[in-house]
Amino acid sequence: MEDFSDIRITRRDLLKVGAASATGVALPAVANAQDAASGTTHGAVTANVSLEVNGKPQQLLLDTRTTLLDALREHLRLTGTKKGCDHGQCGACTVIVDGRRMNSCLTLAVMHDGSKVTTIEGLGVPGQLHPMQAAFVRHDGYQCGYCTPGQICSAVAVLGEIRDGIPSHVSADLRARPQATAEEIRERMSGNICRCGAYSNIVEAITEVAGRKA
Repeated sequence: MEDFSDIRITRRDLLKVGAASATGVALPAVANAQDAASGTTHGAVTANVSLEVNGKPQQLLLDTRTTLLDALREHLRLTGTKKGCDHGQCGACTVIVDGRRMNSCLTLAVMHDGSKVTTIEGLGVPGQLHPMQAAFVRHDGYQCGYCTPGQICSAVAVLGEIRDGIPSHVSADLRARPQATAEEIRERMSGNICRCGAYSNIVEAITEVAGRKA
């Protein structure tokens, strides 16, 4: 048996060894996360993804771990869609996929091959705003504006849900066509957080577009 009795390890030596070990574990995880966001292929699996984004066909070669949010922001430079919590809790990244709103941070781009995606850039442009965008301006439905793209995309889809007769948790009769009441709008928009607290103005804007008195 070897005799290690003469080995002396100082506190500084122990800390160095611990730091080196932690770095060795952390670096691969960081590299994998960076690869997933950027679409690089260091040992990653890639796939061709076809999307129709704001009416234009897009062909992307993506790491299969790339979220729809990162595909839009990092690969197509559509930065109107915001990355807020990146956990599906704030709604800032909401886009419309095949007519339904979706938190783009929670879904992989490869899951939507062939889908039609609408971002805030596809709803309207300066001088030719979407009615919902114009209503948000008239009713001051924003303050800092960070959540606004997700709020507007969600609001447009909410009115589509109501038009299609899709009930919500506050719909009194699940068999009847829901109405665009303030209660319905608040419930359906509850997944979009406005940290500035412009909720009443947001409801007024959506109600106006729905054709009811704000």
